[in-house]
Amino acid sequence: MEIINPEETAPVCEDHCNTENSARKSHHSEKTKSNLITRLNRIEGQIRGIKGLIDKDTYCDDVITQISATQAALNSVAKILLEGHMKSCVVERIQEGDHEVVDELLVTIQRLMKK
Repeated sequence: MEIINPEETAPVCEDHCNTENSARKSHHSEKTKSNLITRLNRIEGQIRGIKGLIDKDTYCDDVITQISATQAALNSVAKILLEGHMKSCVVERIQEGDHEVVDELLVTIQRLMKK
C-alpha cells in the first residue's frame, strides 16, 4: 500500500469555501481531488471485498478485520478533508468576522468522534 503524506495532500481551497447558504462549496486542487478519489476508490474496493467475504462465509474475525481497515481508511479521508477545511475555509470565515463557523466546526468534529 502506498504511503501518502497527508500534509502534502491536505485539501486547501484554491479560492475559498463559499459561505453563501446553500451554495457552500469547496475548491480543492486537482491533486487533492485526485488523491481523495483514489482513496475513495480503494475504499469502495474494500467494501466489495467485504461483501465477497460474507458471501463466501469467511470466518467472522477476518471479516471484522477488513471492516476495521475500511473504517480506518474512511477516517483518513475525513482527517484530510477536516485539515484542509480548518486551514482554509474556517480561517477565512473567522477573518471575515463569521465566528459561527466555530460552532459548525465543533458539530462536525463531534460527528466524526461518534464513529
